[in-house]
Amino acid sequence: MTLKLWLAQESEADRLLAENPFALLVGMVLDQQIPLEKAFRGPKVIEERMSLAGPKKIADRMGGFDAADIADYDPDKFAALCSERPAIHRFPAAMAKRIQALAQIIVDRYNGDAAAIWTAGEPDGKELLRRLKGLPGFGEQKARIFLALLGKQYGVTPSGWQEAAGEFGKPGTHLSVADIVDAQSLGKVRSYKKQMKEAAKKVPEKVQRKAAT
Repeated sequence: MTLKLWLAQESEADRLLAENPFALLVGMVLDQQIPLEKAFRGPKVIEERMSLAGPKKIADRMGGFDAADIADYDPDKFAALCSERPAIHRFPAAMAKRIQALAQIIVDRYNGDAAAIWTAGEPDGKELLRRLKGLPGFGEQKARIFLALLGKQYGVTPSGWQEAAGEFGKPGTHLSVADIVDAQSLGKVRSYKKQMKEAAKKVPEKVQRKAAT
């Protein structure tokens, strides 16, 4: 059965995410301060632009969206590629550096194979979380969300993965991208995030009132 994702909400972009682990990682890196669907369309946009970069680069490519190609790309040209309208992010130059740093780690630590993060040495959930937290752009929460995405949708279910993912690994929730499988679940995740933002805004107000008493 072919894996089907519903993150970019565009068939070709979602197909790339489903087929290419490195693209999925990059989409997760970009999922910050922009709509999630734009973030996960980013790898497809980069792929299309790199395919126009010249015959040598096309001849050297080892896949549709390859970590080694991106790690080896001229940093200034890659930043410009990511900045072309529509840019991949609100801060395309900064994200270009982060993506290349991620690509270099995939090359250096995992021989260019992003999937080796969760396959090499058969890591358990705790070890996989540690590996994810060692990647550029992956803090504690993002690493747990990505681990939950791997377990819930990507078929990566090492021992202890749900515990390592924390609340994001629980079944039947709608807390993050790990839970988005259709329009209905997308709406529930967005509703949850909105509630969290509103709750966060109220915290300073409570602190101020307490300080005034």
